[in-house]
Amino acid sequence: MAATDWKEDIDPNEAARFEKYAEFLSGMQRANARDGITRALHAKQNIGLEATLEIGEVPADAKHGMFAKPGSYRALVRFSNGAPKKQSDRVLDVRGMAVKVFGVDGKKVIPGMEDATTQDFLAIRTSSLPIRSADEFMTAVRIARPQALLPIRLIAAVGFGRAIKIIKGALGGLKKPQASIAGTSYFSALPITLGPHAVQFAFAARDPATPVKLAAANTLGDELAERLKTRAVVYDFQVRFFVDATKTPIEDASVEWDAPWVTVGTLTVPVQDSHSARGKKVDAMVEQLSFDPWHAREDMRPLGNIMRARNVAYRASTQARKALPEPRELPSFD
Repeated sequence: MAATDWKEDIDPNEAARFEKYAEFLSGMQRANARDGITRALHAKQNIGLEATLEIGEVPADAKHGMFAKPGSYRALVRFSNGAPKKQSDRVLDVRGMAVKVFGVDGKKVIPGMEDATTQDFLAIRTSSLPIRSADEFMTAVRIARPQALLPIRLIAAVGFGRAIKIIKGALGGLKKPQASIAGTSYFSALPITLGPHAVQFAFAARDPATPVKLAAANTLGDELAERLKTRAVVYDFQVRFFVDATKTPIEDASVEWDAPWVTVGTLTVPVQDSHSARGKKVDAMVEQLSFDPWHAREDMRPLGNIMRARNVAYRASTQARKALPEPRELPSFD
């Protein structure tokens, strides 16, 4: 049963730490720049596409925020690799999906953007993270090179037991068989509010998880582009609710939430030709946009330590690469 007694555990010193983390990631972002500064993470775009998000009738607990009433929204979707540099799809990597929904009413979280009309949803293909917090994430980032020394340096930083759990969790996610984008489900792995509730969300693929042989540097985007020439790709948009601090912790991102998924909508990526003039315009715009979990309604704001760290880091990354200002509506692309 959905509960409303969730709470965040905010360290009074974390804001200063998060500012330093953002500075470090910005430095890494500049160092990885080749043809101009790109994103600090998820640098490589597999493909950018048009989509539609349909919200239907939902259970009473979910009737908040965007889900308070049925509706249809235009959206843009960015599929990406997680590394801080643009590398071949053949390299083991986190895979991500970012959705920007347009025409969303309600007051937004970010100061100065209260009247924005967008809501972003960021997801990856694992439903929990190998790390608990932003502090563990930054520890791993700082000692990641040279890669051969990562296990030893991680043990020294967080202790043997914790290091083994992080490494096993990370390898489990990276070595998960690579399916086509169309057959891959994506998860927030982190919570947001939904009115008085806390939830995680997912885009559950309706297509089967067909294995893909990563024969070329851009296999993932190319395979999806070819598929979309003849048929749409559909994901069920789902949420799962906070139950209690043990089964569904807010601050520990390494714990898989023990709660059932509830479908609240459908994300459809319709038939489209990404190699056409229109498709190229869509792809180019998606590449220039910023996708930020804090582009959100106040009643759908991010929760937890890692999300609070993202609030600083994403804004710094966006400014460094001179991303497009947040658009109020989608162009026609014609």
